Amino acid sequence: MMPMADRMTRIKSAASFATLARAKAMEAEGRRIVHLEVGQPDFDTPPHIVEAGAKALRDGHTRYTPAPGWMPLREAVAEHVGTRLGIAVAPDEVVVTPGGKPIIFYAVMATVGHGDEAIVPDPAFPVYSSVVGFAGGKVVPLPLREAQGFDVDLDALAEVITPRTRLLVLCSPSNPTGGVLARETVRGIAELLQEHPRVMVLADEIYSRILYEGEHHTIAAEPGMRERTILLDGFSKTYAMTGWRLGWGVMPRAFVEAFTRQQINVASCANAAAQVAGVAALTGPQDDVERMVETFRVRRDRLVAGLNDLPGVSCTLPAGAFYAFPNITGTGQSEASLAETLLMEAGIALLPGTGFGPGGAGYLRLSFAASMDDLEFALAGMAKHLGADTAS
Repeated sequence: MMPMADRMTRIKSAASFATLARAKAMEAEGRRIVHLEVGQPDFDTPPHIVEAGAKALRDGHTRYTPAPGWMPLREAVAEHVGTRLGIAVAPDEVVVTPGGKPIIFYAVMATVGHGDEAIVPDPAFPVYSSVVGFAGGKVVPLPLREAQGFDVDLDALAEVITPRTRLLVLCSPSNPTGGVLARETVRGIAELLQEHPRVMVLADEIYSRILYEGEHHTIAAEPGMRERTILLDGFSKTYAMTGWRLGWGVMPRAFVEAFTRQQINVASCANAAAQVAGVAALTGPQDDVERMVETFRVRRDRLVAGLNDLPGVSCTLPAGAFYAFPNITGTGQSEASLAETLLMEAGIALLPGTGFGPGGAGYLRLSFAASMDDLEFALAGMAKHLGADTAS
């Protein structure tokens, strides 16, 4: 085997895609598998967005755009973010990328050097820690606890900030917990960071419009934080556009130049026709988004109620995103063994919580961005395995 650079040992894969591949292979053998492992809406992209993309191709939007994005889309993002979050955003503070993940990658590469520290929630989307390790940085976990609603503990955050801290990652609503940062928490984080002026914030707000309770509060709106925040958002979750690969970041102008240089080296630009469709998504009717969120709410309520009927399982009600994060410690089984058993014996593809960090021990993650039939199938399969009846 040809040798590879040492850095390749520091970048990780994602459990969701590995499980998806296994589940697809089982389906190819004729098994029925319900897919609760990958976080993507089961809805089609709204028709007016699809038509805008198709028309863009017919109209010749098939070439490179400027690396930071097509200006009409940057303008639409600036207006959308500014209006929704109540912060002033200029188009030249927006970078459009092929999906939201490049914003994570570019943000880490622009802020975290060898030996620097990045504070990452635990549990959290695993790409954060993976990229920090790839950059040669040190991941400092910030525990999120069920007893606190998976909100950030300000005292715990204060304890882990050091002179080496360069980046704080926030994600609200959270993947995998569905937790939402409270207003007082966001304000407290901003006040704490005034004592640490070298720390930038990566605020992952990709699920911010998928809310069931409360409101979304962005740290970028707090005093002194607009110029210290890289805000990540995009189209995949809100508009059921995962395959279109289109996201954006809002950031201080100095970071726009740094992100643009990275984009030129990595991807050149986002897909041209997809960017045209993005304008239609942001400026067109939002009815489909509202209907999708209401459907998710119904599914959430049924799934969480069913999980709480299972022996040894308890599940808090997620306030946002489309994930349930049940505590399965009462079953006496580990999250890894239970997830494996449910896949192999019951045809239920879901994820062990430890795929999101050590803080996920004792939990499973289930996406409810799936049909009600699939959720009922999953609940019945779990009930059979755990010896309960979820009929209601």
